[in-house]
Amino acid sequence: MSDVLARLRAEIGVRRASDWLTVDQALIDRFADATLDRQFIHVDPAQASATPFGGTIAHGLLTLSMLPHLMASVPQPDRPAVRMGVNYGFDRVRFVHPVRSGGRIRAAATLSAIEQIAPDTFQQTHDIAVEIEGEAKPALVATWLTRFMI
Repeated sequence: MSDVLARLRAEIGVRRASDWLTVDQALIDRFADATLDRQFIHVDPAQASATPFGGTIAHGLLTLSMLPHLMASVPQPDRPAVRMGVNYGFDRVRFVHPVRSGGRIRAAATLSAIEQIAPDTFQQTHDIAVEIEGEAKPALVATWLTRFMI
C-alpha cells in the first residue's frame, strides 16, 4: 500500500464540517428558474404560508446541488496536490427535513472508505449530512462517491 493511501485511510471516520450557507428566497427562485420547477411551495410565499411549513422551502435537489460548494470549505487532510477531482455519483440520498427560506445549512462529511483504483487515482466515499442550523434533523443524508487524481 502506498504511503499516500495509508495517509488517506487514516482519515476514515473523521467528521469535518463546512461553513454555513444561507438558503434565501433569491437562491430558491434562481434554482426554480434553472430547473423549471416552480411548484408554489418553493416560489410563492403567500400560498406556501398556508402549508404546514408556514412559508417557502428549498427544493431538495437545490440542497443536494449545494454539496460541491459546501464541501469546498471543508478542511482537507494533508495530501499531495490534487490535479483533478470528479463527482462519481451517489449510492444513497434521502431528503429528511425541509430547508425553510432563510435557513442556514452546512455539510458534515465523514470519510467512510477510500481505495486506489489506478496509479495516482483514488475513489473516496463520504457519508454526508446536510445540517440545518437550529434543527435536530438534517436536510438530507447521502453516500457520495468522488474520484481524484494526484
